Amino acid sequence: MQGKKEYQEKLFSQFQLSERVPEHNFYRRLKEVLDLDFLYPLTKCYYGESGQKSIDPVVFFKLCLVGYLENIISDRDLIQHSSMRLDILYFLGYDIDEELPWHSTISRTRQLYPETVFEDVFTRVLAMCVEKGMVSGHTQAIDSAPVKANASMDTLELKVPKEDLEAHLHQIRHISAMDKEPAGIRKSRHNKAPKAQQEISATASELRAIKSRNKKWRKDQDQRPGAGNKGSKYTSNKTHYSPTDPDARISVKPGKARKLNYMSQLSVDTGHHVITDIKAYHADGKDSQCLPDICNRLEKRLHKQGLLWHNCIADTGYSSGENYAYLEEKGLRSYIPPHGTYKGGPYGFEYHKENDCYTCPQGKTIPFKKVFFEKKNNTKKKEYRALKHVCVDCPIRSQCLGKSAQEKKFTVTFYREEYERNNARVNSPRGSYMKGKRQSTVEPVFGTLTQFL
Repeated sequence: MQGKKEYQEKLFSQFQLSERVPEHNFYRRLKEVLDLDFLYPLTKCYYGESGQKSIDPVVFFKLCLVGYLENIISDRDLIQHSSMRLDILYFLGYDIDEELPWHSTISRTRQLYPETVFEDVFTRVLAMCVEKGMVSGHTQAIDSAPVKANASMDTLELKVPKEDLEAHLHQIRHISAMDKEPAGIRKSRHNKAPKAQQEISATASELRAIKSRNKKWRKDQDQRPGAGNKGSKYTSNKTHYSPTDPDARISVKPGKARKLNYMSQLSVDTGHHVITDIKAYHADGKDSQCLPDICNRLEKRLHKQGLLWHNCIADTGYSSGENYAYLEEKGLRSYIPPHGTYKGGPYGFEYHKENDCYTCPQGKTIPFKKVFFEKKNNTKKKEYRALKHVCVDCPIRSQCLGKSAQEKKFTVTFYREEYERNNARVNSPRGSYMKGKRQSTVEPVFGTLTQFL
């Protein structure tokens, strides 16, 4: 017999969320193990003693967690989505007839708490993972990825020099089509950048390099189809800034358009892929420049949890002699492949540690002369130089010195021994194992965060 369902709302009904949410539901299980009561004393100082009660801090952080798990970045959509899910309402501690907080309350509360509160919450959650045996601590894999900023390339402004802008630009560079303010380009309503960021801080040599690039860019790009599209113009952090998001920086990956990004640095424990440290940096910096700050912060956090850190795994972007020396000083074993430019000295020359000198293929000694800092990258180097009479009658003089040089002179990184010890670890069987650990640990975590969340 065919049935036909007829719906009529009941005036009175008996309903309990605890009976409707299954025992195996993820949010029900999470509610049973996640204890966030420490948030009450942690955030009490940010509220007054009188007035209307604000949102429960535990509810706020649970909503933030739901937004992450459900991949929702809009507070308005988050509240709407949560109100339609019985399991999420049960997780938050709300009944079906209770109204969730207004979406703007979420935004205001997020601005109310300083960064230290979110840092403490992260540390407490990590401690919960440690208690469950999910963090080993001895091996940490570090990697980075650009994260797109919520700012448009169309709103970029030229940095203003202290002298007259137009006169200055006439001297140093050609004005590109983007900077001539064509019709239809959006401009920001408010300039949030500090005054120091709005002024050009580049040196004369850097500005000359930018001038050369702009000439070539104008010749190659401006007349091509699609040259007026967003991101097709050459822009530099030396001459442009974002007034809507001063923390965003222009960055580019090979084969992709220039965008305003942040640089996210992530550390993952190799035990069960638990994130042990994460922070956003300016996207115009190098990975190698961020490593000491990451290690210092990560070491303190792991030590606080009673864990000992022994191995640091990262890719070539974190390679530098300063980093190798820093990690050895910390008592850490680095497994960071060196840059392809590292050779440890000229080809065919043999190094002698006891006398700190090199021997050329003809058996001549090239002694150490001085230590200096290279201006281009401010890297510490050692100079080796032979006396002029040593190379006068050398049979391979022309191949070794070229046409104009009178004596053999070359520079080597100051941290040669640190490089060699790191390279020995990287090229060992354990180094191959650590490379596989990095590829199977931090890269999948970053891929999930950037592609799906």
